[in-house]
Amino acid sequence: MGKLTKEEITLAGQCLSFALEQGAYMARITLTKSLLNLYGVLNGEIDKTSLALDRSIQLSLFVDGRFGTFSSNRLEKDELEKFISNAVRTVGMMEPDAFRKLPAAERLEKGAAEGTELGLYDPAYENMTAEKRLSLALGSMSWGIREQLGKGFEVISEEGEYSDSIYDLYTIDSQGLEARHTETSFEIGYECSVKDPEGRIYSGYWWDACPRLEDLDIDSCSRIAIERASSQINPRGIESGKYTVVVDSECASKLLTPVMNALGGYAIQQKNSFLDGSLGQKVFPDNLTILDSPREYGKTGSRLFDSEGVSTRECAVIEKGVVKMYFLNTYIAGKMNAEPTVEDITRAKVLPTGGCKTCQDVLAKAGDCIYVTGFNGGNSSAVTGNFSYGIEGFMVKDGKIQYPVHEMLMTGNFKELWNNLLAAAEDARECMSRIVPTLAFTNVNISA
Repeated sequence: MGKLTKEEITLAGQCLSFALEQGAYMARITLTKSLLNLYGVLNGEIDKTSLALDRSIQLSLFVDGRFGTFSSNRLEKDELEKFISNAVRTVGMMEPDAFRKLPAAERLEKGAAEGTELGLYDPAYENMTAEKRLSLALGSMSWGIREQLGKGFEVISEEGEYSDSIYDLYTIDSQGLEARHTETSFEIGYECSVKDPEGRIYSGYWWDACPRLEDLDIDSCSRIAIERASSQINPRGIESGKYTVVVDSECASKLLTPVMNALGGYAIQQKNSFLDGSLGQKVFPDNLTILDSPREYGKTGSRLFDSEGVSTRECAVIEKGVVKMYFLNTYIAGKMNAEPTVEDITRAKVLPTGGCKTCQDVLAKAGDCIYVTGFNGGNSSAVTGNFSYGIEGFMVKDGKIQYPVHEMLMTGNFKELWNNLLAAAEDARECMSRIVPTLAFTNVNISA
């Protein structure tokens, strides 16, 4: 039900031919279909179920030096022909833009004919039933054994969701592109609240996701959420100052994403990036290397091509501190008179450094530090790289966790922060598309 049918794929080809007949001299057609099943549970009982099916077609039309994009979820041939005719006429009324064009044909992906080449589709999805989904959602809860899970607190609420989905994308263009990407996803997540003897309430969350059902960590998700909630009991405040900070792999991508965004072509072209002018420059320390690793078989976030159909490839984005690439799609590259790359990073991977494998190794290396396990709001500036984030976590002495701390503010500048990188472990969570391990930084400003 969730995969594209032969009839739908044939219709995409007919739309491409019709767009060219109507006056487009170049065109790209992208057809997507997704199906999500979700089961929510609350305190040992089923709370909600939902089924979401989405299907749409997107047109990228190039007409007489002009460009426009259009989308529709009505996939009847007659309706689409009217829609395409009107879209072509609309594009003809727009202002010309000499930089709008399809990618060069030699840059397009040619090895994604089936959509399953990366091993992201699990046939087990086809055998999922309502009964199996409900069993997974309810069976993974801790509500029935909550009295056995710890002393000094009471589990007062447990809310969770199990979901599985399928996503299927097919794209073609007038230069011969034909590429498909099909993937399944299985996800489970729990939020639990506990109460201490004085009646104070603390919450914790944990989740897991993967393309294949057999790899999903069903059993421990709820218990980890309860452990994370109960570990916050009796937090203390700390004095403001400069600290070594260890950031857990669960939330470390918060510190990487703004750096990757700053390397985006649009931000660079608009002079809205703190890394403008950094290409080929040593901006970061020798011990920082970040790869784009988009073609790892069976790994969440892997892709053979971007939305233009351009082939992805494994490459260094930052290598030993040197900025090696910007993310430039065809349009932005033309405006910047630069060579195009891909439109965005696909699967960022921070390589380990400092001789640490686990989070505990990083804590031991850091010695006395603050161990950050979560961010609570805040903001950052794309132009300056300055940031201010609320954090929570633990005080650590001699590499050992002492007590929880809260109501802290972590401030600084991303360039300075990453130049103070002390260590990066090998414990990144594979359920994320940002492969960021536990990180340690020195000389971080903390305000209490």
